[in-house]
Amino acid sequence: MTAPQVTVYTKRNCPYCVRAKALLSSKGVAYEEVSVEGDDALRAWLVEKSGQMTVPQVFVGARSLGGFSDLDALDREGRLDPLLRGES
Repeated sequence: MTAPQVTVYTKRNCPYCVRAKALLSSKGVAYEEVSVEGDDALRAWLVEKSGQMTVPQVFVGARSLGGFSDLDALDREGRLDPLLRGES
């Protein structure tokens, strides 16, 4: 099974973005970082897809995992690694 693509939507100077990327990096997960700064169309799309207006927003494949707090909670519950491997 191939691991799904992980995409992190971010803004510059966002401490939660830094934390989300650090968590993924600590797990050896490759991710694509996409800045939403200055791109109103991308921000609107992101709100539509995630239901959230804040960054970071982390997607595994087409599935929104939410922001850093959501990612951290999934990790603490032992549910993040299977999602990152494409098992759930």
